Amino acid sequence: MTALEVTDVSVRFGGRMALREVDLQAEAGTITGLIGPNGAGKTTLFNVISGLQPPTQGQIAIGGTDVTKLPPFKRARRGLARTFQRLELFGLLTVRENVRLAADVARRTDPDRAADDLLERLRLTRVADQRADRLPTGQARVVELARALATKPTVLLLDEPASGQDEQETAAFGDVLREVAGHGVAVVLVEHDVQLVMEVCSLVHVLDLGQVLASGPPASVQQDEAVLAAYLGSAHP
Repeated sequence: MTALEVTDVSVRFGGRMALREVDLQAEAGTITGLIGPNGAGKTTLFNVISGLQPPTQGQIAIGGTDVTKLPPFKRARRGLARTFQRLELFGLLTVRENVRLAADVARRTDPDRAADDLLERLRLTRVADQRADRLPTGQARVVELARALATKPTVLLLDEPASGQDEQETAAFGDVLREVAGHGVAVVLVEHDVQLVMEVCSLVHVLDLGQVLASGPPASVQQDEAVLAAYLGSAHP
């Protein structure tokens, strides 16, 4: 089932086109990668999907329902969750309190149990009572993921979630993403760690200068000459 559909989305800032006629689909139970150079339009596209930036043209649909004109909180109620490039945790709250708050806002039947279950799933139980602002960045990223999952999303947008993680943490995080998708969530991943994207994603879209340069399975994208010239080639000579 198509959980997220982006159709013909363009965004103009004055005389500059930040996005130009972008199409993207994400299926339930899959991980979709979105990569490209800095300034390619990846975060702008996430802002459009989540309702923080109105498109100049185009349509956003979640679960087959047009949400293009809905504010962010109504998109969240329809199953959309997101993390950001900058950590957005409540630093003075504990890890458990951060996740429980999200479960409570989402009106989970038992927010305490939902939070504890997620902490166990994501291997965060041992830091559950630590303040969020005392965690290393890599671990804080996992807490952000747990908090997003506490809202029971059908579509999950992750913006640079592996930032600040070492190689071992990134490998473990990849396993977590596969597990999340295995529960039927459509995960869309913006990430500069190309190796992680190629390992966990079933479909990859490459943005360059606001346009989709290529789309397809990781193997085909890695061999695309235009992608190599614009992005992968410079990242992996």
